[in-house]
Amino acid sequence: MISGMYLGDIVRRVLFRMAEEADFFGDTVPRKLRIPFILRTPDISAMHHDTSSDLKVVGNKLKDVLEIDNTSLKMRKIVVKLCDIIAIRAARVAAAGNFSILKKIGRDTVNAGKKQKTVISLDGGLFEHYNKFRTCLESTIKELLGDDGAETIGIEHSNDGSGIGAALLAASHSQYLAMEDS
Repeated sequence: MISGMYLGDIVRRVLFRMAEEADFFGDTVPRKLRIPFILRTPDISAMHHDTSSDLKVVGNKLKDVLEIDNTSLKMRKIVVKLCDIIAIRAARVAAAGNFSILKKIGRDTVNAGKKQKTVISLDGGLFEHYNKFRTCLESTIKELLGDDGAETIGIEHSNDGSGIGAALLAASHSQYLAMEDS
């Protein structure tokens, strides 16, 4: 479960469990935490990217979306940390999937000094709009490939939402790189 469709609900489920088992929001479990998919990935992205000193965006999202009032700064910091954990986990799992494909097709290393260029093309709002997810995915792929292998990989984004654009982008970019090498 690494797609943008599910990340918000994973955070909601963890918050629900924290409310049930650790009284995170007080004596009662907030009613809206029981509603699947009420917390969406754009909500957790906004909370995760909140740079205000009082984490006002986090407080507003908890209030507006989940009807949780009067959260302390400490609680809001924990929610941001939770968003961080969920996003990093998803990005690293997605990167591992991409790396396994590169490994399967023999593009995970520089072979015999030859640097064959490869393009990974992704589409979707998660990669496009969730900066911390994108940064973590890119750095994890580079980490898995090592310095030499990372030089041969390009990561491109298509925003047509169908996957067709991503495939065409990868194919055309790969053709361009092949012409550049010859």
